[in-house]
Amino acid sequence: MTMKKATRQTMLAGVLAPFVATAQGGAMAQVANVDIDKEYDAQVALMSATPNGPADKPWEQWFDAELADTSAHAKPGPYRVCFSNASVSNAWRVTGWTTMKAEVDLHPNEIASFDYADAQGNDDKQISDIRSFLNSGSCDVLIVSPNTSAALTPVVEEACKQLPVITFDRSVNTSCPVTAVRSIGGYAWGKAAADYVVANVPKGGNVLVLRTAPGLDIFETRWAAAEKVFAEADVKVIGNEFVGGDRAKAKATVVDYLSRTGHIDAVWVDLGVVSVAVAEAFQDMGLPYPVITGEDEQDYLQAWKDDGFKGIAPTYPAFQWRTAVQAALKVLKGEPVPAPEWILPQPVITEAERDAFIDPQLPPLHFATCGCESMPGYPQRWGAND
Repeated sequence: MTMKKATRQTMLAGVLAPFVATAQGGAMAQVANVDIDKEYDAQVALMSATPNGPADKPWEQWFDAELADTSAHAKPGPYRVCFSNASVSNAWRVTGWTTMKAEVDLHPNEIASFDYADAQGNDDKQISDIRSFLNSGSCDVLIVSPNTSAALTPVVEEACKQLPVITFDRSVNTSCPVTAVRSIGGYAWGKAAADYVVANVPKGGNVLVLRTAPGLDIFETRWAAAEKVFAEADVKVIGNEFVGGDRAKAKATVVDYLSRTGHIDAVWVDLGVVSVAVAEAFQDMGLPYPVITGEDEQDYLQAWKDDGFKGIAPTYPAFQWRTAVQAALKVLKGEPVPAPEWILPQPVITEAERDAFIDPQLPPLHFATCGCESMPGYPQRWGAND
């Protein structure tokens, strides 16, 4: 098997600013253009539903869906897999990309080549990348993690006329891909964190909300769900501030609100990279920790354990990068796949499960729900210390 690289990768696992600059560019995005109430209810229902598939492999699980007949795409292997990636401009995408490459390595007899292109968060470049793949004639299947849904729709439709297409993370505004891989969604994420806050603060408690950026699906859906929960509960949202994924700004905002209000019972965040900075603000001021929500980054999980604050980690699992490769191989072998969407489970890490997700060897911004622990090269391949 050969692996080719169309563009030079930049590994920015320790950089926080790109979460804002590239979130719109497919950093971690949900399906756009949906009926909000219907999608909210559907996501909430799925969080308590039992998925199909092996219990110990969530990246192979799916919720009730039609299984699409892919026999029309079946062909002899080994296969030439092509991947058009929106970017690797933040830690979640770095974790996912590393996991995807490890998944490819698990199939040496099925994958003859794995060609990829990094769009670097640019729609025009990704459109060009996909057309280059199509013109090359060297792809049996195309995996696409779209930079933005609307802009990529026409070129994905072009691709669907030539070969099977799998999308993941963000979808496109067409039903032509064989399947669109994603986890449950942002409404479920936001509600899980907000429900925990409401259950663990006193009536009338003060809640500070720290958000990343306006107008981005992933963050808007998370906040819309939390806002609904807070509005229906007896808590007071004392502030709703955009901090842009910047730890220094998040910390300064917390200090400002503590100075103004004197007391905060909980801090709800829509992006877990700022959660440790929130804890540091209380630590520096010598104040008891509030409830602090987060995500499955190693630094948050470790701080939650070490500092003893109340927390919860809803996740947007990076194991979906594995699923995209597996879906592509199934389609080329003519095996059925969930369609039109392959909806994966979305774990919520509670205190009871937290320690199982901590690995002190891994980088601070490694996302724990990578599904990569038994993969070749773990943990060193994911940046573990020697």
